[in-house]
Amino acid sequence: SITKERTEVILQGTSSLDPNDPTAVWEEFEFKCKPGDLRRRPCLISPYHYRLDWLMWFAAFQTYEQNEWIIHLAGKLLAQEEEILSLLATNPFAGRDPP
Repeated sequence: SITKERTEVILQGTSSLDPNDPTAVWEEFEFKCKPGDLRRRPCLISPYHYRLDWLMWFAAFQTYEQNEWIIHLAGKLLAQEEEILSLLATNPFAGRDPP
């Protein structure tokens, strides 16, 4: 085992005009193999990992300043770039305006 506890980075977006509004609904971007929805069956890939999912795991051990690529990833998710969205399991904003 690597660690006894696992911290996760979760990326979410909202369609709310005011993200600070307590009634704003935040929706999670699901990754292909990164832990997320507890009702989803665990992913098993061997001998390799999905690289983005793997990087997200290690990013949780550090700050975003030490992982500047997360800021770029978030920007590309906001722009709804198809290349980036293809790396994810689900896009909660598919067919809607970007978050």
